[in-house]
Amino acid sequence: MAKYVDATINSGLTGPTLRPWDVEPAVVELQELLRAHGFRVPVTGEFDSATEDAVMIFQRRKGVRVDAIVGPKTWAALKQDVKPGIRVLRRGHSGMDVYELQGLLRVNGYAIARDGFFTDETKEAVSAFQESHKLRSTGQVDRTTWSILQNNGR
Repeated sequence: MAKYVDATINSGLTGPTLRPWDVEPAVVELQELLRAHGFRVPVTGEFDSATEDAVMIFQRRKGVRVDAIVGPKTWAALKQDVKPGIRVLRRGHSGMDVYELQGLLRVNGYAIARDGFFTDETKEAVSAFQESHKLRSTGQVDRTTWSILQNNGR
């Protein structure tokens, strides 16, 4: 069973290969992850020169090949090391922070998969949690939602 869990989590740490000047939704997640790691890049969905510079600095710091291409190793480093609660989580995101979110939802009584992928099932559980705690039901996990989840709903 552990190998299955590890394989699922590992697949949650990847993403599509991104190159400078790509424009696609995955670039938004890349930029949000870079911001979560302390880089001041605008979240535009465009893999511009500021994003390229941040990726290369991040790759150098993590000992990943410095080529500005966001492949499996760069994605894994970005998603494995991001601290829970730093970025706003929403449908389509994946990573260890999503895995931790799902664990907290389970502790709070929601029977959902814990696989590191923010799916519709996770969004529905987040929305239900927010409604039950009189929060604005967005299905996204911001700092307020994280805080209440971490305090077992108190």
